[in-house]
Amino acid sequence: MSCSPEELLKRSTALTAGWQAFLAAPGTDPLLEFAVSLSSFTEFLHGKGLSGLNQISRSLEQQTLVLLDIGPDATIAPGTLADLDQRVQELGARVTDFIDGQRRPVMERRTQTVATPLLDVAPRHRIWLVGSSGAAWQELALQLGYFNIDAEFHQIRNLPGHGDEPAIVLLNAGGLSNRQTVEQVQQLRERFAASTLLVHELAGDFDSLRAALSAGSDFCFPTGTAQPLILAKLIELCSGKQEAPYRALVVEDSITASKSIQRTLAMCDIETHAIAHPHEVLDCLAQFQPDLILMDMFMPGCTGVEAARVIRQHPEFLSIPIVYLSGDTNVPLQIEALRLGGDHFLTKPYNPVVLNAIVQSKIERYRALRRAMERDSLTGLYNHRTSKDKLATAIQQARSAQQALAVAMIDIDHFKKINDGYGHPMGDQVIRSLSWFLSQRLRKSDIIGRYGGEEFLVVLPAADAVQAVEVLDRIRHDFGQIKHPFNETWCTATLSAGVTQLHEADDVQALIKQADEALYSAKRAGRNRIVSWE
Repeated sequence: MSCSPEELLKRSTALTAGWQAFLAAPGTDPLLEFAVSLSSFTEFLHGKGLSGLNQISRSLEQQTLVLLDIGPDATIAPGTLADLDQRVQELGARVTDFIDGQRRPVMERRTQTVATPLLDVAPRHRIWLVGSSGAAWQELALQLGYFNIDAEFHQIRNLPGHGDEPAIVLLNAGGLSNRQTVEQVQQLRERFAASTLLVHELAGDFDSLRAALSAGSDFCFPTGTAQPLILAKLIELCSGKQEAPYRALVVEDSITASKSIQRTLAMCDIETHAIAHPHEVLDCLAQFQPDLILMDMFMPGCTGVEAARVIRQHPEFLSIPIVYLSGDTNVPLQIEALRLGGDHFLTKPYNPVVLNAIVQSKIERYRALRRAMERDSLTGLYNHRTSKDKLATAIQQARSAQQALAVAMIDIDHFKKINDGYGHPMGDQVIRSLSWFLSQRLRKSDIIGRYGGEEFLVVLPAADAVQAVEVLDRIRHDFGQIKHPFNETWCTATLSAGVTQLHEADDVQALIKQADEALYSAKRAGRNRIVSWE
């Protein structure tokens, strides 16, 4: 579980308290407040990867929003209210059961010792492979083991008792009819409150995919999906990467409206900063670095459209979403505002659930676009340009904090022979494997980039060259043990690395040159080794 049991319980208890407050004093405002709280809880579960609980909460959210649409003067039927109350209680009970099953394994993991402070030793993830025979899973299970993931095979009729849940359940639908697949997905979804549920060997037609997803599956692999793609998805799901909190800049001259917006967004853990004067917006964009701007349309001395046009003159702010807020329902005005730099128009008074949904969806797309610009498409690591930018920032931070900084250039040995002997798809798989390995073994604070081809740039803050060599040598040894399947045989690969550390007069180019020279020394010395720059 990527969040503490205490945090999950606290949020669940707050949600239940909000529901009880509504039952004690039924009305539109208490119901709306509960809906906002429920929407926040749903997004929280989604962000933490608690798939089963998320689906239950999302369904409950939809039922609550339907009640909000019946109007402030309408009376909710007693039967409807009783059904909703039962579903709220069931959600709370599922959360409690899940927490009880997780506490013991979490305590066991906390007692594990960390061999070196420069390595992030995450708990091993567990995947349950469900099907009629374990033979089909052997190759996949072996590959998962290299990446700190333990795979267990189970038959659906003999699943272990309730308790500790695996991170992922993968159902093999090969040989099953659509009806049987749906029944087994439903059975697994009912059994697992939080596990991500995947279906393998599913027919790729529209109806089969729709039925499996509607039954509770989170993702489906159609028949014939290549194993590297399945492996990539499973490793991605187990990575547990936590994004930085969403950030929104509120440009609103009314203090009351501004505080209301900030309070609403805070319920979904969105960080905000508010300004009342549009002429401050450029400075705030540079300092606060928001993912989205909520802009009032009419402010003294400047309209929202005028402020948006100024913002769009700066290339670094060209793609940041701008959502207009206004009490004016003039459609031609709204269209003109969107043409002149805006992305969405929200009319006051707004539904807080809708506001949160719009803000989160816009930010999610904005970050996806930014990731596409900063990341390498094959590995998901930083690309060449971003790696150098991150290194420049790390140098500044190291000097400001008077800390050490180590830099390494890593290269896969004899990579051309891998491509020539096994084909370029195998070469891509080896590159992906090293990227996953580095991401798992290094700290979250470390910078990992694909510098080009089979070369990787690694930056380790608060570490010197000696420590970096120690860490990378362990990674070198373990990476060399991976067997990449190829037809009826295997392919193995090794790596070499050159390491340096920050000195007084060094800049980005100097550090990269030093690491490169050390890497060439490692190559000349026979490869499959780590060399420190002298």
